[in-house]
Amino acid sequence: MGERHMYDVLVVGSANADLTVRVGRRPGAGETVLGTDLVESAGGKGANQAAAAARLGGRTALLARVGGDAYGELLLAAQRAAGTDVAPVIVDGAARTGTAMIIVGPDGDNSIVVSPGANAALTPQDVAAAADIIAGSAVLSLQLEIPMETVRAAAASAAAAGARVVLNPSPAPESLAPELLAAADPLVVNEHEARQLSGRADGEPGEWAHALRDQGARSVVITLGGDGALVLDASGIGEIPGVRVEAVDTTGAGDAFTGALATRLARGDGLADAARFAVRVGAAAVTKPGAQPSYPTLDELA
Repeated sequence: MGERHMYDVLVVGSANADLTVRVGRRPGAGETVLGTDLVESAGGKGANQAAAAARLGGRTALLARVGGDAYGELLLAAQRAAGTDVAPVIVDGAARTGTAMIIVGPDGDNSIVVSPGANAALTPQDVAAAADIIAGSAVLSLQLEIPMETVRAAAASAAAAGARVVLNPSPAPESLAPELLAAADPLVVNEHEARQLSGRADGEPGEWAHALRDQGARSVVITLGGDGALVLDASGIGEIPGVRVEAVDTTGAGDAFTGALATRLARGDGLADAARFAVRVGAAAVTKPGAQPSYPTLDELA
């Protein structure tokens, strides 16, 4: 897809300040436990995917909204450090930057509460104003931490411009609008999201993938954590083996995977090859604490 595009990857999505605390065990209802010092870092699914793509060398831009506060500055600085073009980011002085409160347990798994803040104010009008940027991108990466009508507007703009849409429907809704499913090439889901959206509480990943394709997705990628990923497109189904690592913190690993996948698709890789690369990136990301701070460069993958 290469040189005729201004960007390999444009991410339209959320930007959050991650406030992380690690605990020896999770508190029950009404219980207080002591945790480690609070760590503030840059996060949000959109910003994470942009940082992951940029750090891997993809020409990347982010369209998001942040507040005119210290957390907004933190997020912009982190994107610049990763190499993302932040010119499309809107600084909204009337809003607070979105925040995510993250509890990391002893097993490295996390529980997250998100306060959307400025993310909730990213509108279809913002997308319309960025039509030239969308048209100048090989791949548009979308998630669901911004208003659904804004996601739909971005997908429609990408379809009109011929940009490829990578859709990560997270947090998982009850169902996806048919036009969003039809735009997804691929739909990138984890096991929980695959079950939810396919309407199948049981079964195997392959069955979920086929069900999602039957519902209208052009192609499907199901991430399986340490077990790798499964891909389904017109050429059939493929299993991508996992990379065994010692998990320290899984926060943002799925976003690292999606950002890596989008970068390789923009460069012209087939879906299975792009997913194979993305599995390596996702595995590298869980070996360090935090979301964006854990994302590897190409040199670190070697």
